[in-house]
Amino acid sequence: MSQTEQLVYIIEIIGTIAFASSGALLAMEKHMDIFGVSILAITTSVGGGIIRDVVLGNTPPNVFRNSSYVLVAIIVATILFICRYVRERHNKVISERLLICYDKAMLWMDAIGLGIFTVVGINTAVNHGYKEHYFLLIFVGMVTGIGGGMLRDVMALRMPFVFVKHIYACASLIGAVVYIWLMNYVPVAAGMAIAATVVTVIRVAAAHYKWNLPRV
Repeated sequence: MSQTEQLVYIIEIIGTIAFASSGALLAMEKHMDIFGVSILAITTSVGGGIIRDVVLGNTPPNVFRNSSYVLVAIIVATILFICRYVRERHNKVISERLLICYDKAMLWMDAIGLGIFTVVGINTAVNHGYKEHYFLLIFVGMVTGIGGGMLRDVMALRMPFVFVKHIYACASLIGAVVYIWLMNYVPVAAGMAIAATVVTVIRVAAAHYKWNLPRV
């Protein structure tokens, strides 16, 4: 494994931790048991990547050839579940302040995962020889970023966040365009870091300032 591949793998693991955390937090909010929490964490963290690999013809999807992503998601889900379980055993009432902390944690984890997986999706397509296919790059970047979250929301019986509230998919779109433009000017690692940061900042700012697309 080259140095660049190692760096990309580390970035993927960070994204997996972030998305697994957001999935686990939502599952606990919906009062799922530890199995449900683990499944939602896994789905959120690898769902978008599975869709990406199917679109690119990379089968079986990478998650089935490298189990580390699923293992990381399960570990994250278990740790978060135990922390919540122990707290509720000692204090049945969850304070409003704690709920606000959960919301903020989920926002940040979701935003970081969205940024990381958007650029990882594009990088995967580039490595498969699609560097000049810009529409495909943008599509797989976005589907990798938002796919897992959409599956998470559907499984939790919630309208997918991407359709109804704040700038979400558009943040992924902007980050994808930024990364594609940067590929010709900066090293891969720098381009991924900058574009992922752009997505994260836009997503968090949109939630903080209540930016929404027009709706009827």
